[in-house]
Amino acid sequence: MSEQQASERITVYSDYVCPFCYLGRASLDQYQAGREEPLDIDWHPFDLRSGQRRPDGTIDHGVDTGKDEEYYEEAKQGVRRLQEKYDVEMDMEIATDVDSLPTQIVSYALKQSEDYETWLTFDEALLDALWKDGRDIGDADVLAEVADAVGIAPGRVDEILSDEAHREAVHEQFQRAQQQGVTGVPTFAYDGHAARGAVPPAQLERLVDGV
Repeated sequence: MSEQQASERITVYSDYVCPFCYLGRASLDQYQAGREEPLDIDWHPFDLRSGQRRPDGTIDHGVDTGKDEEYYEEAKQGVRRLQEKYDVEMDMEIATDVDSLPTQIVSYALKQSEDYETWLTFDEALLDALWKDGRDIGDADVLAEVADAVGIAPGRVDEILSDEAHREAVHEQFQRAQQQGVTGVPTFAYDGHAARGAVPPAQLERLVDGV
């Protein structure tokens, strides 16, 4: 059994364009920092924009999502509260113009093909590129730059995005998340129990350690 297989893992359903997923990861980092044993992240993609996607995968921004200005203002206020609570710096509060589908396709493919630490470094770099630097991580060139910065082989991003099998694999993961009863993100799951939202480190500790 490999070291990765032997490690404990927490399942995290999330979408890169969800600010609460970024804040939830900050909470998870804080919980892990005080934990004696390492806890690997078993990330599963979730598509927040599924109701807006055209058959070709592009986003139709004209679709009525039921989310108006008041909704987004409340969301921003929630983001600000958690930023202060978890001491997190963010350049952006909402990322409605960023399409995370290419991001999730590349990340999920690398999660299957690279070692855990390489994938995790890429995953964290993507989150920082969007939420700290305000970059469009749905852009293939930005994805390639982030991948290159963490040591992913040149051309790997283009190779993944040009292979329809990787796109289909991610769509299967989206469907599996729905079958698992995941209706919103972030959702943290461990040993048959789950916590939804950017919950505090103490709640994650209770979820995993029962403390």
